[in-house]
Amino acid sequence: MKLEGLISAQRRLPGVHSALPLLASKQASIEAGIGGEERVAEVLRKYSFPFDHHIFHDLSPSKVENFQVDTFTLSPWFGAVLEVKNIGGTLEFKDNPPQLIRTREDGHKDGYENPVVQLERNYELMSDWLRSRNIKIPLYGAIVLAYPKQMVAVPPKKTKILFPNLVPSYLESIPRVEQKLDLEAFHWLSTELLNSHQMYIPKPICESYHIPFGDFKPGVWCLLCRRIGMVKTPRTWVCPFCNAKDHLAHERTLREWFLIHKRSITNRECREFLGVDIYTANRILNSMNLHSEGKYRYRAYTMDFTLKM
Repeated sequence: MKLEGLISAQRRLPGVHSALPLLASKQASIEAGIGGEERVAEVLRKYSFPFDHHIFHDLSPSKVENFQVDTFTLSPWFGAVLEVKNIGGTLEFKDNPPQLIRTREDGHKDGYENPVVQLERNYELMSDWLRSRNIKIPLYGAIVLAYPKQMVAVPPKKTKILFPNLVPSYLESIPRVEQKLDLEAFHWLSTELLNSHQMYIPKPICESYHIPFGDFKPGVWCLLCRRIGMVKTPRTWVCPFCNAKDHLAHERTLREWFLIHKRSITNRECREFLGVDIYTANRILNSMNLHSEGKYRYRAYTMDFTLKM
């Protein structure tokens, strides 16, 4: 959803807006991260392990303290936490202070949080989560670099670094001498992990990047020609530029409101953003399974992002 919000925000800002380079850079970073995790997932999907296991991607199993594990492997013998990184260039893992230095081809250097710190934090939080359920099982961890073109000049001293094609052999090499969970407990714990997962809902773009509401262009955009300005007719939305019709265009547009502007919307804000009258706005807001609070002019609607639209 963070990526979706960044893309939507850039589409609604003027082409010369000062925030565009930052939003584009953040978009590229998130897309690279997603690409890296998908590469690891693809390798694991194709591999046939000789032992019972379940693999979880983008797992956030805690309400108390938010943490997200890129890839978590659970078996009756062990658990393995993997931190996936897709940062091009030559990498140096520094311990004091803990930092990752990336040197690009042109010699420019960038600093990042050390993935070792992220891995250790997730390792400890996952250990706490398991202990809270009286589960005693050994945990292992490694950092996965998504592509071999990522060169490591200075590796971390104590942490394993892998490329995706080495992940299966790493998991197979973990000792399986003593089975810690019987199959019933193993499946129960897997279900517990899934049921505990908390969907990550980012802050609206305006709040995260301190961009005023008024900087974003309102209106309903057309999926076909990608322009903003669709017009509401009695039964559908019509694009005045390419004549495309879309009877659900308002749903997509209001989702953008919640991703870009804020978590609530009133009838007045809806009609100003969509360009409709008060009665049409009322019908739209009441047709979208939104949660509402307040009465009359003070009624505000919120979207539950955990529900599929």
